[in-house]
Amino acid sequence: MKKILITLTLFVSCLSYSQTWKTNFEEAKTAATEQNKNILLVFSGSDWCGPCIKLDKNVWQSPEFKTYSDEKLVLLRADFPKKKGNALPEDIKKGNLALADKYNKEGYFPLVVVLDKTGKVLAKKGYENQTADKYIAELQAIIK
Repeated sequence: MKKILITLTLFVSCLSYSQTWKTNFEEAKTAATEQNKNILLVFSGSDWCGPCIKLDKNVWQSPEFKTYSDEKLVLLRADFPKKKGNALPEDIKKGNLALADKYNKEGYFPLVVVLDKTGKVLAKKGYENQTADKYIAELQAIIK
């Protein structure tokens, strides 16, 4: 019984630090409108782009960013994996290509695009090797 309680406690504490990345632009806009938040759109190559992987590990997965994003942002990921084992469903692929056509015509990876709740671009940001706190401070400056 004690093991079950410990396992349950660990599971619940892990959930408190989880993030919800949307993969559908219309759902992200609806959530942003309902919650009066901006959208953080991230173009990523999750299984081949070294800087994308570092950005995910150093910033997106940090407790600081998770807390900040829960309060201030709707997260939207447009991922472009290359390995067959990581292939996305067709509807998500099509949606990601449409997002890239509109917001990332240059094909930069990673590219972070801050959008207002209607989808208007507020700022674009590439990869910089920095701490989560510094990244958050830059996002706050962009959003104001």
